[in-house]
Amino acid sequence: MTDTIDPSMPDAALLAAYAAGDSGAAQALASRLLPGVLGQATRMLSDRMEAEDVAQEAMMRLWKIAPDWRDGEAQISTWLHRVAANLCTDRLRKRNRGASVGMDQIAEPADPTPGVADQLQTTARMAALSDAMAQLPERQAQAVSLRHLEGLANPEIAQIMDISVRSVESLTARGKRALASLLAGRRATLGYDDD
Repeated sequence: MTDTIDPSMPDAALLAAYAAGDSGAAQALASRLLPGVLGQATRMLSDRMEAEDVAQEAMMRLWKIAPDWRDGEAQISTWLHRVAANLCTDRLRKRNRGASVGMDQIAEPADPTPGVADQLQTTARMAALSDAMAQLPERQAQAVSLRHLEGLANPEIAQIMDISVRSVESLTARGKRALASLLAGRRATLGYDDD
């Protein structure tokens, strides 16, 4: 098979092409889906290396089921995010059974934004958000992350988390209120104007 793929092909068409032996389709689909899954796992786990393992495992599961994928039953991206969320949840549960790692022991990923002052401010903001997210209940943190950091719609989040849309809305609203409360006293130090 020729490995020439139109990058605008739908996810299901790319997965079908991969299942038929086209490695270019796998590369195109991974390029499209992997960044979002990696971002989701990084936010859930607060550990880039562990997140990379989860993202790789989620993609491996996708490649494994590719020949049996039935188009129209679910969106591939939704399925992949749900697999990643489940893998992250498993790792978090194992972590909670063992020794826990403090947020201050986890290095922040490098910020590609130019300018030292901007980098320091962005790093401080992300660390504050990460610390605050770690204080939320697991389901609230997952809903807020998927909605506001990954930009997914509530129905898609409901499928990923296997809950109702109303539950997603409730978890997201409670999580946002809790985050606002946790970060309220840090607005000035994080460089936000109190307008």
